[in-house]
Parts: sequence; structure tokens; C-alpha cells
Amino acid sequence: MIASDIMTRKVITIHPEASAQEAAQLLDQFRISGLPVVDASGDLIGIVTEADIISKVNRYGLLDPDGLRVADIMSRDVTTVAEETPVSEIATLLTERKIKRVPVVCEGRLVGIVSRGDIVHAVALGHLIIRQW
Repeated sequence: MIASDIMTRKVITIHPEASAQEAAQLLDQFRISGLPVVDASGDLIGIVTEADIISKVNRYGLLDPDGLRVADIMSRDVTTVAEETPVSEIATLLTERKIKRVPVVCEGRLVGIVSRGDIVHAVALGHLIIRQW
């Protein structure tokens, strides 16, 4: 199996000029833990996660009111894969890099995302076999 076989194709994204609060609202609304950040032309430029939001909550339990934008808190060094990347390789990337998702890109454009949940779902359906060590 390859990324295109299990990836989520309808990816919720956000623009870098959106507020950190807007990012938190999308994460909450769609019950997801990360949002790819795309520029006006649809190119992937980063990712914002629950951890990025949590790290900006101040000691009073409030998101810092400094007008933080997604661009201020997103990770810019994003691990990505191609549609043809084997799922076994993706599983290794997620495990070794301790990340929860990888955007799937084609020529710099976001075409999908593979999360830990997508891999677990494929195992649950019997499409992937868990190997013994």
C-alpha cells in the first residue's frame, strides 16, 4: 500500500495570516490535532498543531493576546511524503520522528494527509498487516 491508498484527501487547511485562535477553533471543530498551512497559491508552507497552540497558553490559561498569527507559531520544517510513498515508510517516519501526521504533496501542493489514525484504520480493515519483531 502507498500513501494515496490511505490518505485523507479532504484536508482542512489554514492560511498563515489567520489568528492562532482561529487555528484552535478549527482543530476543535473538526476534532483534529494538526492543520497544514498553505499560502494563497495552495503551496504547503508549514503546519500548526495542538502542541503549537498549547505552548502559547499563558500562566492564566489564556492564549497570549498579542495578536499571534498562525505564521508566528507554525512549524516550518515539515516532513512530507509523495503519493507513491509506501505506508511502511510513512509508519517508520511517524515513529522515528515522533510526529502524528505527514502531509502528502505533489509538486509542492498539498494533495492529502496521512495520520497515525489512517494507518490504524487500514490495519483495522485488514489492508495492512502488523509485523512481528
